Amino acid sequence: MTFSTPARACGIDFGTSNSTVGWLRPDTDTLIPLEDGKITLPSVVFFNMEERRPVYGRLALHEYLEGYEGRLMRSLKSLLGSKLLKSETTVLGSALPFKDLLGFFIGELKQRAEAVAQRPFEEVVLGRPVFFVDDDPVADLEAQNTLVAVAHKLGFKEVSFQYEPIAAAFDYESGISQEELVLIVDIGGGTSDFSLVRLAPERRNVADRHSDILATGGVHIGGTDFDKQLSLAGVMPLFGYGSKMKSAAPMPTSTHLNLATWHTINAVYSAQSQRQLQSMRYDIVDPTGIDRLFQLIERRDGHWLAMQVEDSKIALTEQDARPIDLSRLEPGLVAELTRDLFEDAIEPLLERVRGSVSQLLADAGVGVAQVDTVFFTGGSSGIPALRQSVAAMLPNARHVEGNTFGSIGSGLAIEAQKRYGNC
Repeated sequence: MTFSTPARACGIDFGTSNSTVGWLRPDTDTLIPLEDGKITLPSVVFFNMEERRPVYGRLALHEYLEGYEGRLMRSLKSLLGSKLLKSETTVLGSALPFKDLLGFFIGELKQRAEAVAQRPFEEVVLGRPVFFVDDDPVADLEAQNTLVAVAHKLGFKEVSFQYEPIAAAFDYESGISQEELVLIVDIGGGTSDFSLVRLAPERRNVADRHSDILATGGVHIGGTDFDKQLSLAGVMPLFGYGSKMKSAAPMPTSTHLNLATWHTINAVYSAQSQRQLQSMRYDIVDPTGIDRLFQLIERRDGHWLAMQVEDSKIALTEQDARPIDLSRLEPGLVAELTRDLFEDAIEPLLERVRGSVSQLLADAGVGVAQVDTVFFTGGSSGIPALRQSVAAMLPNARHVEGNTFGSIGSGLAIEAQKRYGNC
């Protein structure tokens, strides 16, 4: 694709874990550097209580881990389609609607991109998962409309969408030399999205590609869900998960589920949550785990623990074991995490992924032998069990790895140039 002037519009991949902004320009990389020369900005906001300001991305995580007082908010995209979106939270002593929190972060993406581009962006193509919400078209449309409202409020006059796996397909298409039938497997932080697309060099500049998109599908499973299952299987039992009450019933699990889920961690610090835990303390046969839980809550180490679980998950893509040192909570305490434990924990999720891929092929009327290529992208696409699970379904297809965090943003930039033209 050749052009002599920059595109008018940008593409924004607002991700659950990381976000990018793409902008087509002559003789320049498509993805705009957003933080310290890096193309990704982690989707994190830290409201620094001491300095009364919001901080974003890697700096937000750094200040939180350095011990600054404040409120860390991560996995912001998970708010879309959730009941939380219509409520508010307390930030820096004031009530903040969760919808405005999305505006804080997306506005920061826009501001940083415009600073690098040295020009405003008034048109944008936003990436979106195939389904924000599984099996609920009304909630799904509401999530998209929320993003439109947020973008308009930030100064975007024209807002359109492209499915994230389709955007990844267009990025892959920019480098192929012959026609291919490609299964795009996009495993992000919050969703797994799939598209079956016919790609070819001669089709790159065609504006209307609907006839080339044979089917799209997806399921609300992503990296944060894999983190959650690893935490519940290998970490939360040390904090009372699965403990028996004196009545022989298992200990209620809401606190552990909240601790294992990025966007609900702050809920465990509420007075009501702690009162509920205190009320059951003496009804537990062995209180060792719940006492550790109280210690973790008192230290407000929930996000720190979630980060350790995430780091272990990433390490387990290449290692057989990755323990977590919990001595900051109790001398000698270690969570022994292994790849076998992780793969057993996520197998029900992988079954749903396989089911979604099977449905996609059925919807397209395509047999497994007809698929030429499986293109993996997204931050969680490197999990060996997931890749093997999908690859086993399509044994004749070659497997290609895209830019883990950049394929979607690059594809959205291509789409933005097609839709809105050049300056």
